[in-house]
Amino acid sequence: MLAVEIVVADMFDPATLEVVMVSFEGPDRYSLAGGLGVRARELTRAFAAAGYATTLVFVGDPALPPEETSKGVRLLRWCQEVSQHYPAGVYEGEWAKADTLSRTLPDALIQRVVGPAVAQGKVVAVLCEEWHTALFCRRLSDGLDAAGLRRHAILLWNANSRFGWGEIDWPALSRAASTTTVSRYMKQLMLGSGVNPVVIPNGIPESALVRPDPGAAAAIRHAAGTPCLAFKIGRFTPDKRWIQAIEAIAELRAEGLTARLLIRGGIELHGAEVLGRAHHLGLSVCDWDERVDDAAGVARALRESRGAAIVNLRRFLHERVIPEIDLAATAVLANSGHEPFGLVGLEAMAAGGVAMVGATGEEYARPYGNAVVIESEDGAEVAAALRGLVERPGLARRLRRAARHDARGFAWPVVLEGLLERLRYMAFHQGVTTSNPSPTAAPRGTSGTSQ
Repeated sequence: MLAVEIVVADMFDPATLEVVMVSFEGPDRYSLAGGLGVRARELTRAFAAAGYATTLVFVGDPALPPEETSKGVRLLRWCQEVSQHYPAGVYEGEWAKADTLSRTLPDALIQRVVGPAVAQGKVVAVLCEEWHTALFCRRLSDGLDAAGLRRHAILLWNANSRFGWGEIDWPALSRAASTTTVSRYMKQLMLGSGVNPVVIPNGIPESALVRPDPGAAAAIRHAAGTPCLAFKIGRFTPDKRWIQAIEAIAELRAEGLTARLLIRGGIELHGAEVLGRAHHLGLSVCDWDERVDDAAGVARALRESRGAAIVNLRRFLHERVIPEIDLAATAVLANSGHEPFGLVGLEAMAAGGVAMVGATGEEYARPYGNAVVIESEDGAEVAAALRGLVERPGLARRLRRAARHDARGFAWPVVLEGLLERLRYMAFHQGVTTSNPSPTAAPRGTSGTSQ
C-alpha cells in the first residue's frame, strides 16, 4: 500500500501492540443479537486476558455509561443518541446507526485510542466486523493517513456472514485494510467478489471446555422420557433447516421411536411456518412461556409438557444451561444449509455433546470422526443419524470423546496465537512500522464525544 521502510517486530506482544475491535454487536443485552456479539465479547476478553490493552467499540445500550471497563476490556458504547430512538435492539434503525458510526468514530478513535497508543511506541490493530463497518474502515484509513499515523496501524475487516455485501465497495475496502473471514467456505464465497481473504477461525472461551455437570445433564435426559432427545437453537430462518429437523422427528415417531425436539428460536416470521409444519405432520407442540434459568427449569419444561414432540422455549434460556442441554441431548441439531462457521456446533462439541452439523463452514467437524455431518435437506437423513446414535451407544460415546478433544484446538488462546502470527504479514502488506511517529504527526482533534 504505502511505499515506506518496513520495520516489523519479530512477534507482537502486549508491549508493542494494542487491539481495537469495532462491531455493531457487543456484550450488552441490547447489543447481543447473535454470534457476532458473542465473537466480539469473547475475542476482546481473550486479548485482554493475554495482557493486551484492548478496546471494544459497539452500538451499546443507550441507558448504560458511554465508557466503562469490563473483564479488562475498555468498552466504548457508540451511537447512543441514535439508539435512544430505537429501544428494541441493536438492529433497529441499523442504517442510521451505521451512518453515525462511519461519520463520527474515525476521528474520535484516532484521538482517543490510536494516537495515545502510538505515542507509547505501540502498533494498533483495528479489527472491523461486518458490512456496517466497511465504510468506517476506509474513512479510518484515510484519517490515519492524514494524521501521519497510518504506518502505525494494522486494519483488518472481517466477514462473518454474507449480509450487506452489496453495500461494500470491495476494491476500496481492499486498499484500506486486510480482509479476513472465518472459514475456507466463506473464503470461496468472497473470491466471487474479487476478494482473497485470510482465514482466521472463530473460537470459544476456555470456560466452554469445562465439562458440564453430569448430574444436571442426567436430570434433563431423565425428564425427557425418551431415548432420543434432540436440541436445536438459533434464529428462525430457512437456512438453519428447521423444517428438516421437524420432519426428522415426525419420521422417527412414525417408525415407533418417541423422539422429542427441544427448541429455542427467535422472533423471525419463519417460526410460524416451522411450527405450522409440525402441526401439519401431526406433532404435538408445547409452547413453554416460563423463564428457563437452569437445568431444573429445562427438566420441568420437558416433564410438564406431557410428552409433546416439540417443546418450544419461547421466553428466556440462560446461556449457562445450554452446555448441560448439549451434553444431555442425543444430538444438537446445528444442521444449517449455509453456515459461515457454526459456533453452535463447536460449542456443543466442547460440552461433550454430539453435534449434527451442515456441510458448509463447519470445518472443525469430521464426519463420524467427532461429529455427524448432514449433506442434504432431507429429514430422513437426520432421522437416520439420530436412530444410529440411539442404537449404537458406543458410537455416540466415541464421538463425544473426540468432540471434546478436538474442540480444544479452537480455544481463543490458540486462535489468538494464529491471529498474531498473521499480523506479521498484514503489517508487511500495509507498510506498518513499529518505530515512534514523527514529532510533526499528530491526530486530528475532535470533540471527543461518542455521538
